[in-house]
Amino acid sequence: MKVLSNKNNLQVLHEDNHIIVINKRVGDIVQGDKTGDKPLSEVVKEYIKEKYNKPGEVFLGVVHRLDRPTTGIVVFARTSKALTRLNDLFKNRETQKTYWAIVKNKPLEATAKLVHYLKRNEKNNTSKAHLKEVPDSKVASLDYQIIKELNNYVALEINLHTGRHHQIRAQLAAIGSPIKGDLKYGFDRSNPDGGIHLHARKLVFVHPVSKETLTIKAPTPDDVIWNAVQ
Repeated sequence: MKVLSNKNNLQVLHEDNHIIVINKRVGDIVQGDKTGDKPLSEVVKEYIKEKYNKPGEVFLGVVHRLDRPTTGIVVFARTSKALTRLNDLFKNRETQKTYWAIVKNKPLEATAKLVHYLKRNEKNNTSKAHLKEVPDSKVASLDYQIIKELNNYVALEINLHTGRHHQIRAQLAAIGSPIKGDLKYGFDRSNPDGGIHLHARKLVFVHPVSKETLTIKAPTPDDVIWNAVQ
């Protein structure tokens, strides 16, 4: 998909009066947190303010988030009406989310559905995937398929059925295929940029106002491994 703008280090994938869709980079935080680092939401506000010469405060609603070390599609609402409707879409799982991941250990099956029970550990900000239900766990479901075998790695395409904390990271680790660079979930070394090879590749959803079906794809980061997947 064509990138509309790279201004302010911002890759804009789609923009209209009601929504703006960004291709998030490694290290960006979607919304402010305890680190105090400038969040992506503020960068997008500045972009809108400058582009449209808007006086006063710019409205921007955070609809969903991506983990800091991941990359890919993030949707923001530019109007309160769009925010309410998008929140409902994401809450009710009326979106199709497709991710790409790079793993070192090839899964036993080329394609499979994974169902686990995820229990979150607030202290170390991780989730552990269990095969059977445990207290305070939530069911997590996805399916994956191998899309390309590289020299030392395997590229997977993942479709999410649920949206749990660190779901893809925890579930792939549970089958012995942690994501490249993901030290938190068992990969043996970090990536130079501190990120992990997990990318929110495609999102299909109904526009909150026009009601047209949008299919948005985010180009992968420019590195040797991602480039080999194309």
